Amino acid sequence: MRFYCFERDGSSHLGVSSSGGKQVLDLTAVAPELPKDPIEFVTGFASTQSIVRQIIQSKQGPNWTYDLDSLQLLAPIPRPGKILCSGINYRSHFQENPDAVLPEEPFFFAKVPSTVVGPSQPIICPRLSQQVDYEIELAVVIGKTMKEAAESEVLEHIFGYTILNDVSARDVQFRNSQITLGKNFDAFCPIGPCIATRDEIPHPDRISLKTFLNGQLMQEGSTADWLFGLPQLLSFLSQRITLEPGDVVSTGTPAGVGVFRKPPIFLKPGDIVRLEADPIGVLQNNVI
Repeated sequence: MRFYCFERDGSSHLGVSSSGGKQVLDLTAVAPELPKDPIEFVTGFASTQSIVRQIIQSKQGPNWTYDLDSLQLLAPIPRPGKILCSGINYRSHFQENPDAVLPEEPFFFAKVPSTVVGPSQPIICPRLSQQVDYEIELAVVIGKTMKEAAESEVLEHIFGYTILNDVSARDVQFRNSQITLGKNFDAFCPIGPCIATRDEIPHPDRISLKTFLNGQLMQEGSTADWLFGLPQLLSFLSQRITLEPGDVVSTGTPAGVGVFRKPPIFLKPGDIVRLEADPIGVLQNNVI
């Protein structure tokens, strides 16, 4: 299943589609007894997933089914409790960065919840930066509280997967190592288009990732290039920070970011950034 958050009639709705489907069923309308808040929905999914599956299989609510392309999509988790991002976790990204040091253990930084936008919302170039950059990342949405989890236990705590654009102001980030400030301007965390449940993606270490800027291919990689695999990454993190349902953890970016291209390429108003992760879908945002 794939879960969406979209705006309709001035309010936020939860929607679901079957694998690869282009039709989205409005769960908020069809099953008002289900939680309407995305984090509450994720938290209680273990006890409600049978209801959701029955709704899909019985094809209930034909009047509440919409074409995916017609929806004004929001971030599937509009306000995660925590957003934790892995840095330097692809061999190719390490190799393109002349100043990078090969990490001995996973490295993380945080993005604040107020940075999150969805596919229907723009990336905003702030006045304080002339070097706004893109980074496609596979992100995990936590489904069950995870504290000090062993690597063998990690996958059972995952609700699903989505795409995250780790937008970065490089001139701010690299000035006196201000990574927190450089990563946390408003609208610097597009997430979407959906959350594909864990069973949809049995091999998260084999996902193809692509970034297009105005139609030009900029990044092309695969999660097979991870330095630290998902079990190691999340186990390491959970030994230090308790992860809760609805938290988002991203897993790094492959080579091709703008700052390390020759000459460098940065985002500007009017640009269109398109991220593709097979089989999750497409996350596209315009730049203003």
